[in-house]
Amino acid sequence: MTDNSVELSPTEWVQDQTKKILEKGTTEGVDVGGLPIVLLTLKGAKSGKLRYTPVMRVEHNGSYAVVASKGGADTHPVWYYNIKANPEFPLQDGTVTKTYVAREVEGDERAEWWERSVAAFPPYAEYEAKTDRLIPVFVLDPKS
Repeated sequence: MTDNSVELSPTEWVQDQTKKILEKGTTEGVDVGGLPIVLLTLKGAKSGKLRYTPVMRVEHNGSYAVVASKGGADTHPVWYYNIKANPEFPLQDGTVTKTYVAREVEGDERAEWWERSVAAFPPYAEYEAKTDRLIPVFVLDPKS
């Protein structure tokens, strides 16, 4: 028997955001500091359970960036490992949900997406200054 239920984050403010999206059926009007978010449905790397993960909306030409900032902490967020283990997953933007394939980017491509990410959510620059780690950036391309 497969369990297709999706778990909410144990973090209260993340849980509140997710509940709003699920109740409204859209990510529109749900934000962080007035800036838009999208909703990922990730499969746990260890548990295999599905988990909702709201992240900042960084979109360019139909692809999205996902920034594993964890507010500038010295460790990656748990969902970073979920994406590494299971890089194909649904992303909801507004009322539209599509499947994307994630890849971690480096070098010039990372720099380009980092710039877009900071433009979409300026606190990323502060998070970068708070940590010695290179904050990972994933690019999500639509599944063909």
